[in-house]
Amino acid sequence: MTDFRSAALIVNAKSRKGQALFDQARTALASAPFTVDAHAVEDPEDLEVTVERALARKPDLVILGGGDGTVSGLVDLLVGKGVTLGVLPLGTANSFCRTLGIPLDVEGAVKVLSEGHPRRIDLGMIDGDYFANAATLGIAPQIAESVPHNLKKYLGRAGYLGWAALQYARFRPFWLTVDVGRGPQSLKVVEVRIANGRFHGGEEMMEEAEIDNGEIVVECVRGNFKRRLLANWAATVLRLEARRDDVVVFRGKSIKLDTRPRLPVSIDGEVLAKTPVTAKVAAGAIDVMVPAE
Repeated sequence: MTDFRSAALIVNAKSRKGQALFDQARTALASAPFTVDAHAVEDPEDLEVTVERALARKPDLVILGGGDGTVSGLVDLLVGKGVTLGVLPLGTANSFCRTLGIPLDVEGAVKVLSEGHPRRIDLGMIDGDYFANAATLGIAPQIAESVPHNLKKYLGRAGYLGWAALQYARFRPFWLTVDVGRGPQSLKVVEVRIANGRFHGGEEMMEEAEIDNGEIVVECVRGNFKRRLLANWAATVLRLEARRDDVVVFRGKSIKLDTRPRLPVSIDGEVLAKTPVTAKVAAGAIDVMVPAE
């Protein structure tokens, strides 16, 4: 149990299920042992200013409702503010919540806010931008740049995967240069996962990543042909030993990455950078509510 006295709830009402579940979340929080200042934000461009206004009231807990992109996009505002983060999984994949063991239903996630406990976790960084879970190079940014917002909102994961199949036809392997401080290494790859958490796209893909070990993990899937990416995804979903085939892992506190050609970088589903970049860890950057067990 916690001794929070006040909380701010900010829900991205444009995220999938966001508008429909805002009232459900507010109702579930009505019995919480703290007051809740609730905001449903329909225009994503208003999210940051809404969080800043909420922080000005000095809440003990800031609850973000939305997908992984919403959490990563707003977590920068919470670092160093002395508040605890709470998360309601209202997105498509909810990889950050999966990493932390937070239930994927509203009632279960709200219960964590009242009966769970704070856990100090790391955040990843791409250059100066914090992220909660994972960043990627490869087909994921290509999908994120092009996917129609309404497709993801109304069709959810099935619609997202259908669009991914279309983009796969246009995808090509690329050259990656990695430097962990001992000189650059180059390899031909089909995907790069920069991991703070173990989940990506709702699947447990980065087994070596831990959210509180003070390191960032870069997982590279080698391949000259894009079919290697499908083989790796299939082996990962099926939990086959082959999922480690052609995978090279780099880890450290700071890792420089570059590509040929230059490529966009998606940060928890949002394209926010372009190579070259430096992936870093912000160790113990924030407290987040997790289940008591």
